[in-house]
Amino acid sequence: MKNIQLKTVLPVLFTFLVVSFVDLVGTGVDELKQSSDTPDYLLQLIPFVAFIWFFLLSVPAGIWQARLGKKKVLNAALLITAIGLFVPVLGNTLPVILVSFSLMGIGNTIMQVSANPLLMDVVPDDKASGFLSFSQFIKSLGSMAGPYIAAVVGPFIAQLIGFEGDGTWRFGLYLFGVVSILIFAWLNMTPIHENKPEENTASVSSCLQLLSNRYIALMVIGIFAVVGIDVAINSNIGSFLHLKLGIADESAKYGKSVYFFAKMLGTFAGGLLLMRGKATVFLKYSTLMALVFILALTFTSNTVVAWILVGLVSIGVANIFPLIYSITVGKFPHRANEISGLMMMAISGGAVFPFAVAFAMQYHLNGGLWIIFGLLLYILLLSYVKPKE
Repeated sequence: MKNIQLKTVLPVLFTFLVVSFVDLVGTGVDELKQSSDTPDYLLQLIPFVAFIWFFLLSVPAGIWQARLGKKKVLNAALLITAIGLFVPVLGNTLPVILVSFSLMGIGNTIMQVSANPLLMDVVPDDKASGFLSFSQFIKSLGSMAGPYIAAVVGPFIAQLIGFEGDGTWRFGLYLFGVVSILIFAWLNMTPIHENKPEENTASVSSCLQLLSNRYIALMVIGIFAVVGIDVAINSNIGSFLHLKLGIADESAKYGKSVYFFAKMLGTFAGGLLLMRGKATVFLKYSTLMALVFILALTFTSNTVVAWILVGLVSIGVANIFPLIYSITVGKFPHRANEISGLMMMAISGGAVFPFAVAFAMQYHLNGGLWIIFGLLLYILLLSYVKPKE
């Protein structure tokens, strides 16, 4: 049984703070919406360029880390993310922001492929689900703070240095860039013993062959669905609250802060409960909760109730990602690198579903919520699926 050593666990956990920075895609959409005439659906290119890399790079990153080691790959990802966060110094235009979030997406892809299994290397096996939920709690802290730092701290920093141009929100990105470099230095100085990969060298072929396992394939699709839900809500909730309930644009865009604050509470509570509870049971009831409240959101016409429901949906969704991940890797620990690559590839759901939800909202205000409801229904069914013995 591995002992928990905080000096080893903490720097790995705090890399998930950097993982959260990609959630600024929603802020990027809102800020450029205010400063340009670009249609809403085209602004969904921002989450697209951030999350499509999960489809393109996750499996190669899993192979890369099997050969070089998780810590080295994670450090490289932290630096790539930092570079992306400083790119907006070139301007507040859609092309520059797309390049910035592309680099953040590349770094984020590699980070999540390596950070999740590295965390499982440094904690006891029976505590893995709990610590993965705590990692999402730390990620939620960054996600919740992001819109505030962009909207308030960024302009304050710009004012301090006398910058008077457009896009003062970008100074919040520079602050996150500095944080990324500091966490890189912390992790780099921390000795970590990694579990060795399976004897057979991982390859693209060996990763994709795992999809022939029905259980793994269904769980990978589950990750595709839950990340799609998360990013779709992040990038569309402001427009939804404005169009459905008439909440002012400036206030509506903070819907994502409510969502991420509730997600922070949900992952913290989930981390505690999962230290003792059964992951599959927790998955079932978390998804049921999200289903009930997303359905309620389609009927509400009250502003206060809508804000509350957004928070409750977030609490329900909060632990689904770490639950699916830890349950699957726990069933096949000897294929952890390859499964991690496949699971992270499925994060590309964050590139697909924001478009689908935004497009559906053009035809019916609740259209996007109906898509999210269908995805949650699929995840609920996963809680009943078991691998073949």
